[in-house]
Amino acid sequence: MAKDAFGAKIRERVNWPVTVALILVALIVVVFPLYMTVRIAVSTSMPTGLEIFTLPEHWDFANFAEAMEETQFFSSFMNSLIITVVAVVVSILVHSLAAYAIGRNMDRRAFKWSYLFIIAGMYVPFAILMMPLVKQTAIMHLDNMVGVMILYVVFYMPMNVMLYTGYLRNIPVALEEAARVDGASTWTTFWKVIFPIMKPMHATVAILTGLAVWNDVMTPLVIMGGSGVYTLPLAQMSFQTAFGTDYPLAFASYLLAMLPMIIFYIFAQKQIINGVTNGAVK
Repeated sequence: MAKDAFGAKIRERVNWPVTVALILVALIVVVFPLYMTVRIAVSTSMPTGLEIFTLPEHWDFANFAEAMEETQFFSSFMNSLIITVVAVVVSILVHSLAAYAIGRNMDRRAFKWSYLFIIAGMYVPFAILMMPLVKQTAIMHLDNMVGVMILYVVFYMPMNVMLYTGYLRNIPVALEEAARVDGASTWTTFWKVIFPIMKPMHATVAILTGLAVWNDVMTPLVIMGGSGVYTLPLAQMSFQTAFGTDYPLAFASYLLAMLPMIIFYIFAQKQIINGVTNGAVK
């Protein structure tokens, strides 16, 4: 009964016209760019003017095959997939462990300052780090896929540690105390008790980090440039020349590159929403 009464109060306070208008605006903002991508990808030439709002007379799916050949799709796809999967998995393991150590000891000055130091990394522009990183990775022979993976784990540590730390505030300390009473060490408590509970936040970190890594151009460009190893975003730069851009081929390639992340988000959206919601409140 109390739940029904609470739901009724919420429904009374909701301004439905405004809510519906906001949903329509959101749909337009999200769906229209996706429609444009599909519309241009299946066209024989770049539509102009009002043509963009009409379906093409001839659907040219040959653009996808040509785009795959132009970008060496399967090779570039595998490079992007390996970098993304490794970066995401290592980020989840390392960042959740770091957040646990910091979050459960925030009352100590050393851990509090460590947290602030890590979070401060969010405010350092990549442009400032670019040249020193190029030099250092070359000296350390990390100007390759391994170096790019390591850099991604470091780059997204501030955001992920902040998310994990916020989520940990909703996990009762009593669970860890009970595990210690049963003889579990801190290490065992984290991996057996805390880590499984944080599944929603793992999904959130995975999609946020995965999207950023999958779509990133600058880091592989400056670190692996000239090595002959290409990720999908790097390979897609071949469509842009000094004389113009082949938009149908480019958009066909973009659509192919988007599909893995769209599929992953569809299956993980519930966990992502729960992770963000639970991590936003104390």
